[in-house]
Amino acid sequence: MEHPSADFQSEDTQRLRQDFTRFMMRYKFGMEEIVTKLSILRDEFAHLHDTNPIENVSSRLKNPDSVLEKMGRKGCEPIFESIAEKITDIAGVRVTCSFVSDVYHVFDLLTGQSDVQIVEVRDYIADPKPNGYRSLHALIQVPVFMSDGEVPVLVEVQMRTIAMDFWASLEHKIHYKYRQDVPEALLTGLREAADTARELDATMERLHTEVKTAGELPVELRRKLRRTADVVPDEDFVERLKRLAP
Repeated sequence: MEHPSADFQSEDTQRLRQDFTRFMMRYKFGMEEIVTKLSILRDEFAHLHDTNPIENVSSRLKNPDSVLEKMGRKGCEPIFESIAEKITDIAGVRVTCSFVSDVYHVFDLLTGQSDVQIVEVRDYIADPKPNGYRSLHALIQVPVFMSDGEVPVLVEVQMRTIAMDFWASLEHKIHYKYRQDVPEALLTGLREAADTARELDATMERLHTEVKTAGELPVELRRKLRRTADVVPDEDFVERLKRLAP
């Protein structure tokens, strides 16, 4: 004899599975929307500009076990509204840039789009964490259009330089290996490496600026060039141009 209660339990389980799948798909689509926006920018810069501020774009969606584990740590109620409110990094996108100025430039380009809403910004580049971690974190909201209508979705975007990314990768591996019980000597080494990475970023930024401005005419000379564009230049002007020649 069949038990109706078992059928009801099976139906509830199936419904919960479908609801959770739909919930996670929203984040997947929101994440993919951000990746698409960044890929468009990267391709445009690659084909239409002299330099490209975006070196790499990667993404990750938390798996169900990770979501459940974080629900336990944050004390989330087992309802989707509570999960969405308390767990804001279900969908994550990471952007790697060559220079610090590129990080802020890409941030402005992404968040300046009409369908992107800034929810929170944590600038660990300007204000690094005590352990030396540096990165620009932005929690942004984008609309996702499902069959039952528009849904606002939060996506965490992390933007950093190559040096910052290298340091963060090493720091993660060390903490994973030692299970948070990291020897003090290694922690000191990580802080020193963070200082080195910051100095490297500053040096590379300076060299980048020098390369970009190399060969540009002085401001006063450019102004005089515009004033004399339709007339024969005088001897002084010609001599100044000669001195600029390699």
